[in-house]
Amino acid sequence: MEPTDEWLQSRARDMRKAPVLYEKRMWAVLRGRHLEGLKFQRQKVIGRYIVDFVCFRHRLIVEADGPQHEDRIEDAARDAWLTAQGFRILRFPNSQIENRSHEVVAAIRAAVAVPAA
Repeated sequence: MEPTDEWLQSRARDMRKAPVLYEKRMWAVLRGRHLEGLKFQRQKVIGRYIVDFVCFRHRLIVEADGPQHEDRIEDAARDAWLTAQGFRILRFPNSQIENRSHEVVAAIRAAVAVPAA
């Protein structure tokens, strides 16, 4: 059964109120235009999905991925749909956010340096 838009909006709002640890850490980097002046929003509904962070201007989605995201068929289908809508997706495992945040920042900077298709 497909989730309703109302349910998705409510779930996204709940997720913003109680982010997981690595989403908090990623948000500290992205919020308030701290990174290259980019405006990111968190826990936004796009279609039938909730994305962790999105910069609509650059059609860039940033995902903080815990172990539950390893080799998930659902993520592949979700990414394919979002890509078909013109978004680029960067996924970062929690360990990279924790231990190599400079690589995360560099990857985001490189992605926005190349215009979205």
